[in-house]
Amino acid sequence: MPDPAPQVDPLDSLLSCPPFDRLPQAARDGLAGHITRMHAAEGQTLCREGEKLEGLYVIEAGTVDLEDSGGRLIAHRGAGDVIGERGLLRLGRATLGARAASAATLLLLPRAQFHDLMDEVPAFATWFQRAAPSSASAEAEESAGLTALKVADLMTGTPITCPLGATVTEVAQIMRANGISSVIVMEGAAPAGIVTVRDLAGKVLAEGLDGATPVAQVMSRDPITIGPDALGLDALMMLADNNISHLPVAEGGRIVGLIGRTDLFRQQAATASHMIVEIVDADDPQDMARVVAEVPALLAQLVRAGVDAGAITRRITDITDAITRRLLALAEARLGPPPVPYLWLACGSQGRREQTGVSDQDNCLILDDAFRPEHDAYFEALARFVSDGLNTCGFVYCPGDMMATNPRWRQPRRVWRDYFAGWIAQPDTEAQMLASVMFDLRPIGGEVGLFSDLQAETLDMAARNSIFVAHMVSNSLKHTPPLGLLRGFALIRSGEHKDMVDLKHSGVVPVVDLGRVYALKGRLEAVNTRERLVQAGADGVISQAGVHDLIDAYDLIAETRLRHQADQVRAGQAPDNFMAPGQLSDLERKHLRDAFMVVKTMQSALGQGRGGMG
Repeated sequence: MPDPAPQVDPLDSLLSCPPFDRLPQAARDGLAGHITRMHAAEGQTLCREGEKLEGLYVIEAGTVDLEDSGGRLIAHRGAGDVIGERGLLRLGRATLGARAASAATLLLLPRAQFHDLMDEVPAFATWFQRAAPSSASAEAEESAGLTALKVADLMTGTPITCPLGATVTEVAQIMRANGISSVIVMEGAAPAGIVTVRDLAGKVLAEGLDGATPVAQVMSRDPITIGPDALGLDALMMLADNNISHLPVAEGGRIVGLIGRTDLFRQQAATASHMIVEIVDADDPQDMARVVAEVPALLAQLVRAGVDAGAITRRITDITDAITRRLLALAEARLGPPPVPYLWLACGSQGRREQTGVSDQDNCLILDDAFRPEHDAYFEALARFVSDGLNTCGFVYCPGDMMATNPRWRQPRRVWRDYFAGWIAQPDTEAQMLASVMFDLRPIGGEVGLFSDLQAETLDMAARNSIFVAHMVSNSLKHTPPLGLLRGFALIRSGEHKDMVDLKHSGVVPVVDLGRVYALKGRLEAVNTRERLVQAGADGVISQAGVHDLIDAYDLIAETRLRHQADQVRAGQAPDNFMAPGQLSDLERKHLRDAFMVVKTMQSALGQGRGGMG
C-alpha cells in the first residue's frame, strides 16, 4: 500500500494523535528514532490472540478488525485508534487477534518505550490505565468503569417504601405490584430497615411463618446507607463487604434512592466490548434488542467519563455494525449460501461511524455482476431479515426507503456504476440527495472488493465534473447554523420543539455536508466527518487555520449534542436532538454560538469559491 502521507515523519504523525499530542517535550525527544511505520495488506494478520506483542499499534489509515481465538469479530478500529494496550499492561501478549479489514498503515511504539511513558508521564498513564486488567477477583473486574460514575447516576430514584407496621403479605403484594425485589421499611421519616425477596424466602417461607407476620420481624434492621455523591465502585465494595444486595441512598437524613448489585452490574455490562460479545452470541433479533436497550446507558456512561464525542459515536456504531453482521450470518444460516457474492453497506450516520442515541437505518446491497434475476428472491429475503432485525433492535425503517429491501438499492455492481455515473452527469435535486447519501457508504459485511474500486472511480468522476461539484456545494449550504440576531440563536418557531435548537440538522449536519464536499474536492476516501476534515487540511483542500477552527467547532457541537442526550437518559427520557438553550450556562451558550459562527464562515467561504483557503 502506498504511504498515505510520505512527507510526514512517523514520530510527527504519532504526536498528532491523542494522548501522544499531550506529551511533554522531554518525552517527545525520547521517542526520536523509535517510531516505525508499517503497512498491512487487506486481510493481513497483525497479531493473534496470545502472541507476544512488539509494542502499541496506532492506526494511521485504514481499518483493523479485532477477533477472538475463534475468528469471531469483536470490534472494528479505524484511524486514530490504538491496538494492544490491554495486552501490554497484562503479560505483554495480545488479548485479541488483529487483522487488517482494509489496506492499513500503522505506527508502532515499541513496548519498552510504551512502558517508559507509563512510568514517567502521569497523564499518559492515566489515559491508558483504563485498559489495565484487574488481577483480583471477578467482582473486582466488574468494578472497572464504575470509578467514573456516581451513585446518583446509577440508583433507582423513587424507592418503594412501607410502614413499620406492615405485614409480610402486604410487602409481598407491594413487590409484585411494582415489579421490585426490595422495599425500604420506614418508621416515620427515617428508614428502620430493608426487606428483600431473599428475606421473604429465607425467613418467612423457609420458617413456615404466615402472611400476618410483621415485616419488622424479618427485615434487616438499621440498613447501611450510602450518599448520592459516592462512586459506583464504593457502592459495589460496600455491598460485597457486608454481603448485602441493596443499599438505600440517603442525603441529609432523607432517603432519595436505592441502589443494588443488579444496577451496578447492568451498568458495568453496558460497555461496547461486553455488548458486542453478547451480540456475536445472539441467536435471534430479540436477544440483540435486549443488548441494544443498554446503548443509552452506555452513551451516558461514556459522556460522564469524559470520553470525546468521536470515540463515543464510533463505539455506538461498532455495536450497530456487530448487530448487522450477526443478522447477516443468521440470514445465511436460514437461507443457505448466497448464489453470488454480495456486499452489505451502511450509509448515513452508520456509514460515517457517527451514530448517537437516535438513529434509523440506511443500507444497500451491491451484488456481483454474475447476478441473475432468479437470484433476487434470495437477496430480497436476506435484506428483509436483516432490515426487520434492525428494526426490532430499535433502528427504525428509513422514512425515505433507503434500504436494501427496496429493489432499487439491491443491484449488481454494474448497475451501481451506472447509478453514480447518471447522478454525476445530471445532478438534479434527487441526484444530489442520493449522491449525498451514497458518498457516505461503508462496507459492513460480505465481499469488500465489490466496492473498493467503485468508490475510487466515483470520486474521480465526480471531482472532474465541475457542474456536479457546484451542485454539491449548493446542496451543502441548505442546512444553516441556528444563528439569530443580536448574539442569540435562531430557535424553532412552532410545534413540539418550539423555542429549541435542532442540534442535528442545524448543528452537526452542516459540518457533515462541508466534510463531504471537501472529500469530493480532494478525492478523499475517508467517510467519517472528522477524518475528512483532518485529511482535507493535510492535503491543502482547506487552510490549516480553517480546518483547526472547524474541527474545534464540530467537536463542541457534537459534544453538546451528546451531553444533551446523556442528560435525557439520566432523567429517564428518550434521547433526541432538540435542546433548549436555557439548559446551558451563559459561557456555554457563548461557546456554542462561536462554534456556529465558525461553521457559517466556512460555509460562506465555500459558497464564494474560496473553500476556506483564504
